[in-house]
Amino acid sequence: MQRRDFVKAIMAATAASAATPAALAQQQAAPAAATPPPPPTAPGPVPWMKGLMEAKPLPIGSLVADSVARSDARFLTERQFSTLRRLCEIFQPPMKGYPGALEAGVPEFLDFLIGVSPAERQQSFQAGLNRLDAEAQQRFGQPLAAVTAAQADQLIRPWLRTWMSDHPPTEPYENFINLVHEDIRTATENSQVWSDAVRRSGKETPNVDLYWYPVDPDLHRDGAPSLALKSTHTKA
Repeated sequence: MQRRDFVKAIMAATAASAATPAALAQQQAAPAAATPPPPPTAPGPVPWMKGLMEAKPLPIGSLVADSVARSDARFLTERQFSTLRRLCEIFQPPMKGYPGALEAGVPEFLDFLIGVSPAERQQSFQAGLNRLDAEAQQRFGQPLAAVTAAQADQLIRPWLRTWMSDHPPTEPYENFINLVHEDIRTATENSQVWSDAVRRSGKETPNVDLYWYPVDPDLHRDGAPSLALKSTHTKA
């Protein structure tokens, strides 16, 4: 009886020892459960971050575009620009198939040109436009932009002079009237639309493709003459 019990105990121990490697193999074959990565932690405070945690952002509100910047930026005021436009109409109207100063965009060009000119020229231009407009208001009861050509002639003609290009009139207002007259005519005759009119007339000249472009031109636009891309030409 004892011998049979001893034999059973030996057989049970043998079976247990044989099953252990298989169980271990199954445990090793089973993939271990993936451990989630720890959540990211904010960097600890460093000297250059001192005070940042206490800063509070300013409230953000909606902004209206016109309250931030002018959509139509000019150097001249609206009244001065209107006076300049009337001068362009008077000094250089369209004639004989050639464009006038307004068609050539001269008021906009001169506004830009004066805006980047020396302060002395800017002041002379602004003061001249203001005086011309004030005289129109005093004599005819309306701004220069609204007077007739005959009325404008009464205001302008007494100040026109014949002068050499390097010796303009010295009296400030007389100087302005004569220089703005020259600037308007020169800018018109050195514009692209004037150059196009010359080409259509068949009167080709060596400088027919030399002209100023409007502000911020698109140099890659279709049909732009190659010479015009390389140079801007104006005596203004």
